[in-house]
Amino acid sequence: MNDSKPLCGSRYDWLRKGDVNAFFGLMLDNLTGLFLLFLLLSLKFGFPGDFIVSAMVPGTALGVLIGDLAFVYFAFRLSRRTGRSDVTAMPLGLDTPSVFGVTLLILGPAYAHGVNVMELDPTAAAYRAWHIGIWCTVLSGCVKLVMAPMTQWVRRVVPRAGLLGSLAAIALVLISYLPLSEIFAHPLPGLLALVIVLTTLIARVPLPGNMPGTLGALLIAGLAYYLMCGAGVPGYHFPEVPTIQWFPTRWLESWNFAWVASLDDALPYFPIALPFAIATVVGGIDCTESAAAAGDDYDTRTVIGVEAVATLIAGLSGGVIQTTPYIGHPAYKAMGGRAGYTLGTALLIGSAGLIGYFAWINALIPKPVVMPILVFVGLEITAQSFFATPRRHYAAVAFACLPALAYLALILTNQVINEDAVRDAGMTVQSFSPVLQDTYHTTTMLSNGFILVSLFWAWALAAAIDRRLGVSAAVLAACAGLTLLGLIHSPLDGNQMFLPFGPQQWEHLVLPIEHRAKVFEFAAAYAVTAVTLLAWGKVAPPLNELVDTEH
Repeated sequence: MNDSKPLCGSRYDWLRKGDVNAFFGLMLDNLTGLFLLFLLLSLKFGFPGDFIVSAMVPGTALGVLIGDLAFVYFAFRLSRRTGRSDVTAMPLGLDTPSVFGVTLLILGPAYAHGVNVMELDPTAAAYRAWHIGIWCTVLSGCVKLVMAPMTQWVRRVVPRAGLLGSLAAIALVLISYLPLSEIFAHPLPGLLALVIVLTTLIARVPLPGNMPGTLGALLIAGLAYYLMCGAGVPGYHFPEVPTIQWFPTRWLESWNFAWVASLDDALPYFPIALPFAIATVVGGIDCTESAAAAGDDYDTRTVIGVEAVATLIAGLSGGVIQTTPYIGHPAYKAMGGRAGYTLGTALLIGSAGLIGYFAWINALIPKPVVMPILVFVGLEITAQSFFATPRRHYAAVAFACLPALAYLALILTNQVINEDAVRDAGMTVQSFSPVLQDTYHTTTMLSNGFILVSLFWAWALAAAIDRRLGVSAAVLAACAGLTLLGLIHSPLDGNQMFLPFGPQQWEHLVLPIEHRAKVFEFAAAYAVTAVTLLAWGKVAPPLNELVDTEH
């Protein structure tokens, strides 16, 4: 497939055939985020569906619209500055961890508390939860805005093994693996779509007529899915087309700022929201480094600033999920995308949320048909993370994947623990044997804050490989401090931050006594290891010459 043929003639060939592939990948990923927001709140917590569509979705989609339009502009600016016509715009969308974290740990519980404890009617409880969500999103935007000026320094100091290693962890373990359950739940259309996507986009074997691989997978595997629905194959059902609320207006009420009065209700949820905001800043730095490794050198402060402003505007407009740069830049560039795919995603996601037709689109596109695109994105990012890293640091990149494995194990375990049948049987973590309880809690601590943990672990190992044991010691000492605040290795649900000690009036922010021994041991382990490396560095022979022959 010749993705180099421009569809629009200009000095910057911003629209190409490859943008079709990239558009379906980025657009469907964002659309799935909006759908998950609706699905998790409505089905798991009984949140009023019309309220989600009219109040929460439009502002959330508006953040994607603004952020992607800004990245289109900066792609044009980079092309003008460098004189290159092959610049790929940074992709931006809804932060997937936040979709799950905010819905399951903030919005849903806030709504349930309003209904069950405060005895509010469903609409009043929904308004209360919405206002809490707005506060958390606005807080996230402000945190990013404050941190943006520091990001260029972080990118200079942290080695690529640290920045790209945490990306590889997310990409391989989560983005590539998790969709497989949906793909193989419907193996005939799912595997058909997976083979078409990987064969066209990785093996570079074109479809007849040079049809874009993602579009071909959508049409061919989608047809197979609906044929099986028509044949009555068990497990295959025609989707129910949802009722659409056209041009919702309730989200505009956020600009009356009635949510400001809900600060006291929102405060207990800030320790949950804050780590997600910090994680997207780290992820944004990673994404910028990944884009630079692929040939597009954007200013990190600008990238984080764009996601900060987009998140802030989304929150002020009633949005409840923060935006973030997506880690798929190398994959979208490999597809042949330039700026057209980001522009198309901005317009479709923005209009879908503001006009209200997103649920209709997502209902008609079978999930097993679109999930293979995520597998490709994850594989391409993982491959690029190794390619752009010195060979001597490969082990550090691989090391970064281990905390993500713990996160994956925790996801699967919590799905079982939170199953209705398990809860109805009265089984909890406390029902496990002491050994299994300890394993569960340790896995929880390993997985919480795994993006930061992956970055620091890879950074420390890469520094040790380069015989910079003092740097490695400093990184591990920082891990000790972050552990004491719950930014990494938090033992609490939802990766909540905490204070190790504090006055009684701060009781809701202080680490519970039953968790202190383990947290302090984790922090002490990092501190002792840092001291050991620092002393070791005084007597270790220097590495006079680093040989790197992989490029």
